Amino acid sequence: MKIAFIGLGTMGAPMARRLLEAGHDVTVHNRTRVREEPLAAAGASRADSPAAAAQGAEVVFTMVGDSPDVREVILGPDGVVHGLGEGAIVVDHSTIAPSVAIEVANEVRARGGWCIDAPVSGGSEGAERGTLSIMMGGDASAIERVRPLLEVLGSTLTRVGDSGSGQLAKAVNQVVIAGTYAAVAEGLTLAMASGIDVEATLTAISGGAAGSWGLVNRGPNMITGHYPLGFRTRLHYKDLGIALDAAAQHEVPLPLASWVAQQELALLRRGFGDEDVSNIARLAREAAGIDALPVAEASEED
Repeated sequence: MKIAFIGLGTMGAPMARRLLEAGHDVTVHNRTRVREEPLAAAGASRADSPAAAAQGAEVVFTMVGDSPDVREVILGPDGVVHGLGEGAIVVDHSTIAPSVAIEVANEVRARGGWCIDAPVSGGSEGAERGTLSIMMGGDASAIERVRPLLEVLGSTLTRVGDSGSGQLAKAVNQVVIAGTYAAVAEGLTLAMASGIDVEATLTAISGGAAGSWGLVNRGPNMITGHYPLGFRTRLHYKDLGIALDAAAQHEVPLPLASWVAQQELALLRRGFGDEDVSNIARLAREAAGIDALPVAEASEED
């Protein structure tokens, strides 16, 4: 199948590579053009713009940072819609505001195509392994048409409703992650401070009711105090903002998610926004006196 993939960051690049390795004809584009080079070396074509990438593509995948980026990449002057063919499908894996997902879907539909909001969860590991959870909003028949492609990328594929619904499901996902990571950080900090074998404790509780993806995959980060990138703290903070906006719209209080957002903002302001989101453990460890929070270069985030 002829595919375009736009957005080759931590998640997008391995996803595009999986589609290429599955035998599809893949054209790539990224704002920072050098990121196209490894995929081009593996056999992908390169395009100078999202519109050029979309020309002739049956399916266009996008994976960019935020709502304004999606608007620009899909609807902008050089956006996907200017190259999209009749009946082609756009699959947006970005995490954006549900209202923007609906807006983009309506614009694409008005031009004869389909747009599915399909945010993902599972971190960079899931993108590499093809085990992502993909939550989808949009036309059911369009989703079925792209399902064979999505099966290359994910192991859990779920339509949750019409356009915008995928983004609402992702907001729920990020709220749960926020609480999970905060709880894992506090629990493992207690284990470290008490002097018991913390690695053995991690093994023990991972097999019980406390077991979770975050505990198993990010607990080791919190024990060592090193936070190699899986999903950036600044992006999770952005996602929590989307969730909190949705919660306000529906009059749902989210006190835990609000508290975690403030903790992440503190990390961003101290220069740790590009670390993995498990770095919320920095603050728990500092509060317990296990280690001092090092001073990094100040972030531009505020």
